[in-house]
Amino acid sequence: MKSWIAFFNILKKDIKNYYLMPSNISWGIIFPLSWTLMQLIRSSGSINVIEFLPGLIAVSVLFGTTSMLAVTITFERKGRSFERLLLAPVSINQMVLAKITGTILFGICNACIPVIFASFFVNLGGINWGEVLLAVFLIAVTSTLISLMVAVSAKEVFEAQMLSNLFRFPMLFLCGTVTAVRNLPVFIRPISYCLPLTYGTDILDGAITGTRAMPLLFCIFILIVFTVVLFVLGRYIIGRKWIL
Repeated sequence: MKSWIAFFNILKKDIKNYYLMPSNISWGIIFPLSWTLMQLIRSSGSINVIEFLPGLIAVSVLFGTTSMLAVTITFERKGRSFERLLLAPVSINQMVLAKITGTILFGICNACIPVIFASFFVNLGGINWGEVLLAVFLIAVTSTLISLMVAVSAKEVFEAQMLSNLFRFPMLFLCGTVTAVRNLPVFIRPISYCLPLTYGTDILDGAITGTRAMPLLFCIFILIVFTVVLFVLGRYIIGRKWIL
């Protein structure tokens, strides 16, 4: 019981202290908002908004989670507050879970940005919202865990953001958020299929537009595998670079 009280207190502290940090607002909220507005304005005349809504949702979740965790982890390391948390009656796994839970929630909230704006342009009644929520959650989890491994290696917020840009901007163009993976050059496609965002975007495509490149259960399975592997790797890196 005490461990779960510590878990929720850590989660509450992160939400209170880090959600409205300037870097979170700029990269986590303003960038996805600007990207959404740019796409909606550009396509309002000839392109169906529904066609690129899956990519906009995926981008919003990706940048929201990576920005949030970069700030949280960096400030925890700089202020050495993580060492104090080790005194709490909570295991390392629960502590890591508490750190990433707030980030996942932030990413899920970010997914609402393009949905709200798209609702002013088109009718969203035909969307399978259950699959959308599942895809958003899985994208948020995998993006958070990737960012965890990057953020642990950084000492300053700007350094964590720079390292995050090294993988999130390529993912922006390689994972089907801007153009379908099948339209990419053949020699680039294997890279796309090695990135978890590709599978999350495909679930969103199926839920929103009704078109899929891969079976739903296969995408879910791959994302679950990514989640397990990334959590184990992140836990290992924290044990070596953060604690020891």
